[in-house]
Amino acid sequence: MSSMEQGGKTAARGWAASDASGLLSPYNFSRRAQGDGDGDVTIKVLFCGICHTDLHVIKNEWGNAIYPVVPGHEVVGVVTAAGPGVTKLKAGDTVGVGYFVDSCRSCGSCGAGHEKYCPRLVLASNGVDRDGAITKGGFSDVLVVNQDYVVRVPESLPPDGAAPLLCAGVTVYSPMVQYALNEPGKHLGVVGLGGLGHMAVKFAKAFGMTVTVISSSPGKREEALCRLGADAFLVSHDAAQMKAAAGSLDGIIDTVSAEHQIVPLLELLKPMGQMVVVGAPSKPLELPAHAIIAGGKRVSGNGVGSIADCQAMLDFAGEHGIAADIEVVGMDYVNTAFERLERNDVRYRFVVDVAGSHLDATA
Repeated sequence: MSSMEQGGKTAARGWAASDASGLLSPYNFSRRAQGDGDGDVTIKVLFCGICHTDLHVIKNEWGNAIYPVVPGHEVVGVVTAAGPGVTKLKAGDTVGVGYFVDSCRSCGSCGAGHEKYCPRLVLASNGVDRDGAITKGGFSDVLVVNQDYVVRVPESLPPDGAAPLLCAGVTVYSPMVQYALNEPGKHLGVVGLGGLGHMAVKFAKAFGMTVTVISSSPGKREEALCRLGADAFLVSHDAAQMKAAAGSLDGIIDTVSAEHQIVPLLELLKPMGQMVVVGAPSKPLELPAHAIIAGGKRVSGNGVGSIADCQAMLDFAGEHGIAADIEVVGMDYVNTAFERLERNDVRYRFVVDVAGSHLDATA
């Protein structure tokens, strides 16, 4: 597939949702031309992961959809052209684009290297770019992105298995590093064994940690222990198991995006233990004050990671051979994939073979 610049724009083909049904169909559109910014690179999209956030947005479950929505923020592709001011990348480089594609670069968060919390963050999909255009994501054949928001994908990583690292991977890796939940010998609890959870287990084991998976699905025990290498498994609704493990964990990464109780999870923490919430349930979590006052326990949230975090995560993954467990699908299967994702019928991440799919809108 190829894209041409037409009338100062870059022609693009993708799939989009046009309303809150969330159904995607072929959609032709245009992106800014690379010449509009000398630091831009043009990227041929090879693969794009499907994130639970995409499902929330295409169905307008968060009330922020700007239709038509072209989803996708776990992108791996190849640079096909680079602007005259590009110094970090060149044509032929395998690269990644994650959850955001620009920020203000002048606020306190940007200055501190936490651009993911910039108040003017430009999302890769369903965001508002500096020129007022609505951003279109990786369910398309081409992206045009400033070099400062593009990361290199190590040659040792398979491009399809690397795609989910751009969101799922960095979302768990970043807080593990930030809160020192990456130290050998520490005990980490991972709540939920889905797209984010299985990545948290892989990173934690590579860090040399002891890992307990906490899940509402007893059937995931063998997967967690035998295939992913977790050290222990707790069924979250088994009161006896949970009580026996009370006060045993240094930290918890909570990846669950469905409604769930967090007080029983906090009871698993040691005094002054740290819970990080990275899943995004549609309904509010209930947190009584006594659950954190007793034991001085801490609860924080985390949204993806900075560009530096993302590059460090990819480099670590490349060194340790860490990729997502995926099911590769064609673009014509994405509506079925979203239906399956909604009922958690994937192990553990769908990845769309964008470059191998037919994207043209039909008459």
